[in-house]
Amino acid sequence: MTILIVDDNPRIRSTIRNMLMAPGVECIECDNGSVALQRYREIQPAWVLMDIMMPGMNGIETTKNIIAEYPDARIVIVTDYGDKEFKTAAAKAGAVDYVLKENL
Repeated sequence: MTILIVDDNPRIRSTIRNMLMAPGVECIECDNGSVALQRYREIQPAWVLMDIMMPGMNGIETTKNIIAEYPDARIVIVTDYGDKEFKTAAAKAGAVDYVLKENL
């Protein structure tokens, strides 16, 4: 199973990758939405773990773009922001779940 981890903070990407380490799991990392969109097109991972606040294309916009091309994509927002507005925007963009980083 391939998982795409998208976060501009390398420490967070490393933490998530270490949590997911298991036989048969491959984690690919990106630090922004534009690269994540390109990598998704190349590898079509089983799951995407997407931060919201990143330079350039943010996670909500990236999620919208991926879902527009790949309606069956499974994207989980992983963020520091628990505001209702962000949760609503993520759901409208097509994210399947929303997890706060404090719960990792």
